[in-house]
Amino acid sequence: MRGWVKVALVVAGYVGAVVAATAVVAVHVAMTSKDRQGSDGMYAFGDTLFFLAAFGLASIPATGAGLFFLRPYLAFWRRFATAALVIAATALVALIVHMVAQTADPHSGFYAWSAFAIPRIIVAPLFALGFFLATIFAPNRSARIALFVATVLEAVAFGGVALRILLAQLVR
Repeated sequence: MRGWVKVALVVAGYVGAVVAATAVVAVHVAMTSKDRQGSDGMYAFGDTLFFLAAFGLASIPATGAGLFFLRPYLAFWRRFATAALVIAATALVALIVHMVAQTADPHSGFYAWSAFAIPRIIVAPLFALGFFLATIFAPNRSARIALFVATVLEAVAFGGVALRILLAQLVR
């Protein structure tokens, strides 16, 4: 298979994922249209998160195909594994910042900057899914280990915040 055909196949997969995610969100919006009065902004944010989740799941075949086509390029995997570890480290930093900010003075600069930790943690499941998929397709052991560690770090970051929120709800 020629290179441009591979690229076209992957791009078509992502276009299909966008179409599928858009359709799923449109159905969701249509089914919840009566409940949206007075909470438009909150529903818009929720719809955005729902779109990201649907797109993440629908794009698995395209991502898998792209990673499969990249298997012979060891330099790519070396750089990608390193980048994955750096990206996953930011999730761990975001988790630590979020946890420390819970005990910080609400008027401090640190507390204000901790607001940036939440968006990073929200996308952690998508990164974890991508890194896990890359772990499956990685051509050598060192790349698989690095990508699996990145997957675990992303899962720990998201799970840590989810656990903190769950425990806070149980204590109430």
